[in-house]
Amino acid sequence: MTQHVSIHSDSVRLEGELIIPKNAVGVVLFAHGSGSSRLSPRNQFVAEALRNAQIGTLLFDLLTEEEAADRDNVFDIDFLAHRLSDATRWLRDRREAKGLSLGYFGASTGAAAALAAAAQNPAVRAIVSRGGRPDLALRHLADVRAPTLLIVGGNDYGVIELNEKAYRALRCEKSLKIVPGATHLFEEAGALEQVAELASDWFTCHLKTQETADPVTREVIVYPTREQAGRMLARRLMSHAAADVVVLGVPRGGLPVAKEVADALGAPLDVVVVRKLGAPGQPELGIGAVVDGDHPRAIFNQDIIEHLGVSDEYIEAEIARQLKEVNRRETAYRGGGAKIPLAGKTVIVVDDGIATGSSIRAALRGVRRQKPKRLVLAVPVAPADTIEALSNEADEIVCLEMPEDFFAVGQFYRDFHQVSDDEVKAILQTKQPARAHPQA
Repeated sequence: MTQHVSIHSDSVRLEGELIIPKNAVGVVLFAHGSGSSRLSPRNQFVAEALRNAQIGTLLFDLLTEEEAADRDNVFDIDFLAHRLSDATRWLRDRREAKGLSLGYFGASTGAAAALAAAAQNPAVRAIVSRGGRPDLALRHLADVRAPTLLIVGGNDYGVIELNEKAYRALRCEKSLKIVPGATHLFEEAGALEQVAELASDWFTCHLKTQETADPVTREVIVYPTREQAGRMLARRLMSHAAADVVVLGVPRGGLPVAKEVADALGAPLDVVVVRKLGAPGQPELGIGAVVDGDHPRAIFNQDIIEHLGVSDEYIEAEIARQLKEVNRRETAYRGGGAKIPLAGKTVIVVDDGIATGSSIRAALRGVRRQKPKRLVLAVPVAPADTIEALSNEADEIVCLEMPEDFFAVGQFYRDFHQVSDDEVKAILQTKQPARAHPQA
């Protein structure tokens, strides 16, 4: 019997459908990057096949319709993985799912989210990707322990190569299956049936009912909100309170954190806008990043550029396009106000967390060109190797937590909602408090 369920995550409710057959051997959560994924006919088709194999299914929407309308959200793997982890915790607390093993079925960017979430959660026993983008979770793949099956259409050119790259990076039990003649959506006659059969066989083989408790994982800090993380970060930065300081937040998630730092230091708050340079035909795949419309600074991922054979002409055009968007956002966020001059000042660049560090590196280099007296990078959480890689980009780095088990920034926030442009504008338009002068 279908249970229509509502899963609380951040400040929203995610609608879903939970069906667990009698004598089920496990439950599979479906992850899809777009909204209304619970209604996807392809997901529904595969889910029915799993239930016929005595495997329970939870189909739900990782994003609300409003969130999915912003394409940036659809490719925000950290955020999607955070939502999937919330749904996993919700399911494990359900009486009807007690004792059942868990699996993930990911499609499109949901496949990357499934792999990123599973890298942190040893309770996940099996993963299947259908026409997915596991390459977007590349930095997490070596930590995935759950047996993983990648299914790709034989005519899904470009995506095949990206799945092959992800396959090579996986260190778990793995398999890559090509469905001959199928394109990205497996719309050809018999193609989706092959997907359903492959998925059913994989989950049946690897999902086992577990009577024992799930493995214990090391407890890591989880910030209730970005604002709380910002207040904790501000305490570590109070030595700069007497300096001539400007705080720069990285939109959009970094602004609530940066506001708390600016308030505590009595410093003005501004933004440093960074834009990813997208690959040809694959705008979600970053070949670099660009920052600062007046003093452009770009950094590049040469490995991806060389692998894809991206031309210099394309790169120049993409830089120009993204710089135009940088300028538009800066103007919109400031409401027509002027930038705060940075020359000769202590500049603190704040984000809500760092994963790979490519965007923040571009931001730091862009700020450095404006000749600050001192450049400080401040974040609540990041991997130790990323912080080490950024050590030459700033005069000082303050990072509250550098956990070993890091797969996504959203993992360390209880509320990791998508910050909107309107929220950024409202934060920047809030009058900053006057600087508190030290007593004589």
